[in-house]
Amino acid sequence: MDRRCFLASAVSALGYAAPPRRRYRAAVIGHTGHGNYGHGLDVVWRAFDFVDVVAVADADPEGLARAQQRTGARRAYRDYHEMLDKEKPDLVSIGPRWLDQRVEMVEAACEVGSHIYMEKPFAQDLEDADRMVAAVRRRGVKLQIAHQMRGSPFLARVRELIDGGAIGSLQELRARGKEDHRAGGEDLMVLGSHLGDILRIFLGDPEWVFAHVTQDGEELAPAHTRRPTEPVGPVAGNQIAAMFAFAGGRHGYLASKACEETHPLRFGTFLYGSRGVIFLPNAIYPEGQPYLLRSAAWFPDELHRWEKIEPKVDLSSVREDSALLANAFMVRDLIDAIERDRKPLCSEEDGRWTIEMILGVYQSQKAGRPVRFPLAQRRHPLAA
Repeated sequence: MDRRCFLASAVSALGYAAPPRRRYRAAVIGHTGHGNYGHGLDVVWRAFDFVDVVAVADADPEGLARAQQRTGARRAYRDYHEMLDKEKPDLVSIGPRWLDQRVEMVEAACEVGSHIYMEKPFAQDLEDADRMVAAVRRRGVKLQIAHQMRGSPFLARVRELIDGGAIGSLQELRARGKEDHRAGGEDLMVLGSHLGDILRIFLGDPEWVFAHVTQDGEELAPAHTRRPTEPVGPVAGNQIAAMFAFAGGRHGYLASKACEETHPLRFGTFLYGSRGVIFLPNAIYPEGQPYLLRSAAWFPDELHRWEKIEPKVDLSSVREDSALLANAFMVRDLIDAIERDRKPLCSEEDGRWTIEMILGVYQSQKAGRPVRFPLAQRRHPLAA
């Protein structure tokens, strides 16, 4: 079986067995040196034999030439507006990680009726998020955000175990950022969007947040606001501690702190239940092996050990294509959402919620108290 057939079979094994109703025409938007193409959003289409890549757009001529060769696109454009107007693709991937062109790209794709697969984070502030949500609703297109954990077979199995009572009733969730050189504010924006999304998957929409943001132990001050390494809006602080309240008196905690040593496995979420614990690393499948501890003590002993949680499908043999596979899960769900007229796994509303949660952290710090959702202030709390 060749790789494309294997990927198609793998995606079908996760619940998309029905064949697509028609062929699709896809286009790719990137910008070399200005956010590039995200985590493989340019090449995901090669996983599907029913999708034709008709065009790619990149303002950088050398990057455009490489992208056309890499994606196999029939035509290449320097201007994505021109590409969208001429090609009117069914599907478009918006790849740049940078957010300074995000709203215009989404609105342009919506205007020609293209469904969207888009890199995260969703927006740099809630004003931008609201504009994109309005554009998607106005044109009736589907938008899927590349929070690939949503499509992970590991996460699907964890949800199944929790729904089956494997750890009893959920008590609380605790998530930590990657805590690399971006620890604190930038970690919260760039990678914390994944974690906020995980909290919502298991606990629903948050009702309020109470947060503490500091810089080297000092209370946050205007001088602590800085530009991040990528233009994703202003960030501040190198220590974040936030408590989100959900219905039923349950809570989710999100933290990121700069320190002298870190480890990739900190980037994940502990789910505590009345009868046990699950640890869910934040990683692209087949990385990110989750573990289950069946103990109400939340502590291993002679009788209770951490157990590996295995998905119901074995796709480990495509490890070298993990980014492509993770994106393929999300794209296949997007296409299924188009054909069934439903919301994708991670829609524009889910994306806006992650930004709402992130900016709520700063609003709470500035106010010195809990703040309720949805936030009344849509401008970025650090913009002033």
